[in-house]
Amino acid sequence: MTDLQITPLTHAALPQLAELLTETVAAGGSVSFMHPLAPADAHAFWQASLTAAEAGGRVLYGAWHGPELIGTVTLLLDFPPNQPHRAEIAKMMTRVAWRGQGVATRLLRTAEAEAARRGRTLLTLDTSVDGGARKLYEGAGYTLVGEIPDFALTPDGRLNGTLIYYKRL
Repeated sequence: MTDLQITPLTHAALPQLAELLTETVAAGGSVSFMHPLAPADAHAFWQASLTAAEAGGRVLYGAWHGPELIGTVTLLLDFPPNQPHRAEIAKMMTRVAWRGQGVATRLLRTAEAEAARRGRTLLTLDTSVDGGARKLYEGAGYTLVGEIPDFALTPDGRLNGTLIYYKRL
């Protein structure tokens, strides 16, 4: 997709970020929230994430198709002093209409490149057993460590496991 642009996110993207999070949760995405997600809660989450990014604790990237935000990923960087080599991939989301078109792969590669640029040599992440991005992560070279059953509730209230992955850069 040649017209896809990946850029660091700023507060200007806040309305579209809140909309993307709300859509993801409504579609069953297990990204820490329950359905229905109040717009104010989605806005508050992204406001806090963007503030943490400004403080250097994370980097947020957005995938843009023209003026439309169609995906996002967060690279978490704030770890204890004994883990300066590590980062975590979080909040990988793609708008429902854009799934399966390479958006998440491009976001993931961008986050990996940023981690490497910052001297991080180990990435970790987790994804839902049901409806998660297992194929994406395994296809990108992540190694499955294991499954934790009944880790979290799905947005509709069912218990669901999580899969833990890592990748050396």
